[in-house]
Amino acid sequence: MSFYTSLSGLQASQKEMSTISHNLANVATDGFKKSRTEFADVIASSVSANPTSVVGSGVVTKAIRQQFGQGTLVQTGSTLDLAISGDGFFAVKPDADGSKVNFTRNGGMLIDRERYVVDSNGSKLQVYPVDGSGAVVAAGIDSLISLRLPQTSGTPTPTGNVALTVNLNSGANIPSVTTFDRFNPASYNQSTQTTVYDGNGAPLTMTSYMVRQTAPTVADPTSEWAVYSFVGDQLLTAGGADAVTLTFDSAGALTTPTAPTMFDAFTPSGGTSEQQIALGFGAGTKLTAAPFVVESRSQDGAAIGQLESVAVDAEGMVFATFSNGDNKALGKVAIANFANPSGLRQLGNGTWATTGMAGDLVLGEANQNGLGGLMSGIIEGSNVDITEELVALIAAQRNFQANAKALDTSSQISQTIVNIRS
Repeated sequence: MSFYTSLSGLQASQKEMSTISHNLANVATDGFKKSRTEFADVIASSVSANPTSVVGSGVVTKAIRQQFGQGTLVQTGSTLDLAISGDGFFAVKPDADGSKVNFTRNGGMLIDRERYVVDSNGSKLQVYPVDGSGAVVAAGIDSLISLRLPQTSGTPTPTGNVALTVNLNSGANIPSVTTFDRFNPASYNQSTQTTVYDGNGAPLTMTSYMVRQTAPTVADPTSEWAVYSFVGDQLLTAGGADAVTLTFDSAGALTTPTAPTMFDAFTPSGGTSEQQIALGFGAGTKLTAAPFVVESRSQDGAAIGQLESVAVDAEGMVFATFSNGDNKALGKVAIANFANPSGLRQLGNGTWATTGMAGDLVLGEANQNGLGGLMSGIIEGSNVDITEELVALIAAQRNFQANAKALDTSSQISQTIVNIRS
């Protein structure tokens, strides 16, 4: 009997060393949770047995229990690196099965070729759907959606109105070159550029050239300036006229035009449809002794915004920022937990699947219902303590050696008995 008792001790010590070795092998694995081997003694007794003389029959492995203590939090600076401070798991869906939900503590997220946010296994991060204001619109595990980053935002709007408010220098001379040529700076006084958009949302440059036509005299104290406008290389005309004429009174106030000038329809270079642009000069446009300056500039066109950045706040809301200034809430990161996380089934690669032993699923948001907080730009490392594991490994080795010695002793006793002669 002692032979098999010692054998069970050897097997138990060997299993404990295997568990410790697995922990040590994953000391650098993000989101890894160590395991602990638990043992129980084996007692065989009956109703008639004297309880004071029962001898045990060895040891069995009762459980290899996962330890879900907090791992080391390491700053990475990457917005999509997420960590849960406290209890909970990220919910992810594998590509191979769009209906199944797995769980992980490894928040090192990436963007795949279809712009889904995925973990290192390619499983898609699950979030709550939200409306335009960022309010969650549906709850429950069946309502979760895979987080996908949009490539663009907004609807392209062609520019229809451009407004400028400028200060022209009253001391400016009439150009020596009387025929306007935009390639000859001597033929105009000043120029300014405004970004406008065609029907596809493509940006274009509208350049307006200011040319002084007349200077005030005693007989005529007014001043006139001509404004030639180009979109790219195309001259904008209004009723066949090449320029818009600005007239200032003796005090330098703009008297005409009093309303925006609508240019004739044109098709921008690279565009697919005609558009018209109206150019207006604000009431603040004036002629003073101060240098030329553009006081204000505006236009009503809009481009399609390209994705520029992604951010995740402490509540788990994912925001996308676009080049046209749009900011959109894409979803709220869902956090899951279980009554008995140790009952989850390990799938490898830092991923778990639910089982009946894990208990009911608790699904919620960061910092709610006992769930942990969410941090962006930080990733959770392994919770393995090398020193603790090495000490446990030495203890397991000593246990193995002790059981091996007991086994050897049992063998020697058996051999002695066999060698007894009458």
